[in-house]
Amino acid sequence: MDTQSYLPLQPGVGMEENFLSLDDILLSHERLPIRTECSFPRLGYLEKSTDAQDIPEGTKMELPLWLSKGLYEKKRRVLSVELPKVYREGWRTVFNADPNVVDLHKMGPYYYGLGSQMLHFDSPENPEIAQTLLQTFIGRFRRNMDSSQNAYNEDTSALVERLDCLEKALFTSGQSGLNGFQSWEKGRASQLTASSLVLNYRKRKMADVPP
Repeated sequence: MDTQSYLPLQPGVGMEENFLSLDDILLSHERLPIRTECSFPRLGYLEKSTDAQDIPEGTKMELPLWLSKGLYEKKRRVLSVELPKVYREGWRTVFNADPNVVDLHKMGPYYYGLGSQMLHFDSPENPEIAQTLLQTFIGRFRRNMDSSQNAYNEDTSALVERLDCLEKALFTSGQSGLNGFQSWEKGRASQLTASSLVLNYRKRKMADVPP
């Protein structure tokens, strides 16, 4: 039986995060453009463009997503987060016109994940961002899955190089399903086993039976 030293964990869905997922850990270090709304004493070393001891109010800089979320408060204005350019109106127009022409890996590579996390920040453009994320995913999904189902025993590097990390995971899942079907069709499939959900259900039913 094949064994792995590390079993990959799926990233969180939408605005949620899975802190044991490597993808979510990398996503949390994506840098966001911010503007300080108050002074930060003795934190000048965080701003590489100056030798000042403090960070004054109104300073524009970049902070990782995890720190921006930790400092952001709606009631007490500590900092304001600016939208990365890929989520601004200009790029939203491009995505709404034809999402398949955009190289999401070059723009991200966590386009959907970071876009969902941007909804944590109070922006009047949040509804438009959420709608664009959804329509972009829908618009690209069928083409990506068709590609995954029509590339059996082929080099797929050219097919996935323009995909976001979420899309790459879906492509890999589609390829796995295709390879499994081809093996079954040729009689090389392994013995069928019951789903883990079925096994767990049976265990619960057995536990409920009185001795």
